[in-house]
Amino acid sequence: MSTGSHFPLTLKQQVAQLDEGSRRDKAWLGDAVLSLFARQWLLGSSQKGQLPAPPNCDLTRAELFTWITSNQFLSALGDPTRVEAEIGLLYESKGLQAAFVHIQEQLLPLFLKQVNNRGKALRTSHR
Repeated sequence: MSTGSHFPLTLKQQVAQLDEGSRRDKAWLGDAVLSLFARQWLLGSSQKGQLPAPPNCDLTRAELFTWITSNQFLSALGDPTRVEAEIGLLYESKGLQAAFVHIQEQLLPLFLKQVNNRGKALRTSHR
């Protein structure tokens, strides 16, 4: 995939160039990779540099898993199909670890912020 320039295309640009069927296929893979990442993370996988699951959270692992993999959460980052397709494309082109790093750097900070905000809201409402 080249645009004629000497700069590589971003993930967003690569996904934008896909036809609808290919985008959905990549999103399907991306959904599976995101699910695997979330399960390992929530189980406390001690991968080097990986952020820990949120402490003192009132949600169960199952609820956190459902939230991080939901289209509602993903829509905070853009079109959920595009977000998942980016993960799938990364998985296919660079492997599972690269896809996990992308999730950790691009999705996890927002997720943790939302969980933290939920905790603050709950603490405030209980006062």
